[in-house]
Amino acid sequence: QVQLVESGGGLVQAGGSLRLSCAASGRTFSSHAMGWFRQAPGKEREFVAAINWIGGNADYSSSVKGRFTISRDNTKNTVYLQMNSLNPEDTAVYYCAASRSRYYVHNRPDEYDYWGQGTQVTVSS
Repeated sequence: QVQLVESGGGLVQAGGSLRLSCAASGRTFSSHAMGWFRQAPGKEREFVAAINWIGGNADYSSSVKGRFTISRDNTKNTVYLQMNSLNPEDTAVYYCAASRSRYYVHNRPDEYDYWGQGTQVTVSS
């Protein structure tokens, strides 16, 4: 069992940056690839980024590639999402999730077994 708690969301102006953190409980954090997803009002949950267990492989959605960076620190049981050059289209609730896979990164929500409660990111124009 993995429990996930996101933090770092907030209100930022367009062009600004935020860093999201996701702290995991339990001793199995390094057994899971991790992902970030987001959901805007009235829209489906969408993939943002994912990283494998050791941080050697990452994947990004085309909408955030080059602006967002996912990373993890297994000594702190934490995964991060550095978000730069934010725009109003990035406004959403951001969720971190733990995959049942350790080695492979996935972009489908059904590949993830554990989810955090989410943190709101609002980008003003």
